Amino acid sequence: MNAVKQILIEHLKNKRILFNMSIRDFKSKYIGSYLGAIWAFVQPVTMVLIFWFIFQVGFKSAPVDDIPYILYFITSIIPWFFFSESVSSATNGVVDNSFLVKKVVFPVSILPGVKILSALYVHLVFVVFTFLILVMYEYSVNVQMIQVFYYMIATILLVLGISWMTSAIVIFFRDTAQIIAMMLQFGFWLTPIFWSLGMMPDKYHTIVKILPMYYIAEGYRNSLLYGRWFWEQDLYLTFTFWSITIFMLLVGAYLFKRLSSHFADVL
Repeated sequence: MNAVKQILIEHLKNKRILFNMSIRDFKSKYIGSYLGAIWAFVQPVTMVLIFWFIFQVGFKSAPVDDIPYILYFITSIIPWFFFSESVSSATNGVVDNSFLVKKVVFPVSILPGVKILSALYVHLVFVVFTFLILVMYEYSVNVQMIQVFYYMIATILLVLGISWMTSAIVIFFRDTAQIIAMMLQFGFWLTPIFWSLGMMPDKYHTIVKILPMYYIAEGYRNSLLYGRWFWEQDLYLTFTFWSITIFMLLVGAYLFKRLSSHFADVL
């Protein structure tokens, strides 16, 4: 718990550096390209359109709970994009900035947070984009929609715990990044994003519900489509998600603090 507290304090003390570095990181990804930052949105939008065409046009997927398939799909894939991009980029957060670790006194613990904050900018744009699509489909705005920010914060805390762990381990075991990429692929197909949990046999429901991103994906849907408060969900899901997230934060912070003193020697 002390490790988590110390790292969070470092984030608060260096919030200006964190913000400036995240802006620079976002811009640096697209330096030299004609479309610039637009590329940050092209790939996710293309992926959404491909899945929409396959399942809506090709397989003629029926509405889910009388909700157009495109809305059911997009409200859950948007948080997945954020989670996936944050975890994959934050895992290499320290490695990508190794010069800061080796040459200057620098709060290394904020480096994964820089990547997460950089991914958050794109996510916020997609949240606005989702709201616009809901308006186009004549969905009324309701107060429950503000819960998106609760689930957004929940995702950030989950990713922080994971990234503290993976960004420390990857320095000593470089295959970690590839393992994380493979696990994200499994997670995408196992999480009910483009399919409904009701399509799966009941005996597998418990396994799927343990996945942290099931809670987030369903939370976005409940907030934007069904108008349900988070306390109206299964309390077991909430307890499971926060238990896993707190565990990740504690273990991630401990590993990061324990291993950080050796970063400069290995990088």
